[in-house]
Amino acid sequence: MTTPNAPRTARERARAELTREIKEAARRQLAAVGADGLSLRAVSRELGMVSSALYRYYPSRDDLLTALIIDAYNALGKAAETAIADAGPGASRVRWVAACHAIRAWAVANPHEYALIYGSPVPGYRAPEATIGPAARVPLAFVGVLADAVAAGEVAAGPDRDAGIDDALADQAAVLLAALAVGPAVPDAPAVSAIPADVLVRAVIAWTQLFGMISFELFGQFVGSFEPADGLFAHGVAQIAAFVGIR
Repeated sequence: MTTPNAPRTARERARAELTREIKEAARRQLAAVGADGLSLRAVSRELGMVSSALYRYYPSRDDLLTALIIDAYNALGKAAETAIADAGPGASRVRWVAACHAIRAWAVANPHEYALIYGSPVPGYRAPEATIGPAARVPLAFVGVLADAVAAGEVAAGPDRDAGIDDALADQAAVLLAALAVGPAVPDAPAVSAIPADVLVRAVIAWTQLFGMISFELFGQFVGSFEPADGLFAHGVAQIAAFVGIR
């Protein structure tokens, strides 16, 4: 016997499948012409659809771009979170390093999606609030590891560690910590408010170094020198962890 909602379920499945095909075609467009050249008309032509039908799914190029950005952030966040979970509850440094390698592996496998979220801004595009949560997944994953490390006494301390942390910088770090404390929860992590300001500042610097290495690799800055970049990246990640102070 057919249930009353069976036809609706069938429509939902058909819509989900077509949505997937649209986004896959859009990703191929990204690879071919970049985010600047992404066009709803080109996507519709590839799929054999009329433009008006595609507009029912994505009213504008920016809506489609937002969907791709959210997917990319979520995929990268899942990669980092999975690497941290698979590393187990042991030493925080092991989990930190595992997340770094997982992020690079995802970026190498998905260079165009990486460029979409960490490359040059798309002219005329302004990311909506819907992208904030997905974009926060990777930094929150690292914050969770860092909070665990602080709680377990696995972060090196010392007077030299406070060098360069003036009052203004400490105030900025406090604002960020407060935002993290009231933002999306870090699963199973101690309170992020316990992270010292200087440790958070070092983590932010490490964050930029991590993505700087990945971007240099993907955008061809190591051509003719560190190719492949496996050894450089592994050494760099170890140095980053040491800089943050994670034992």
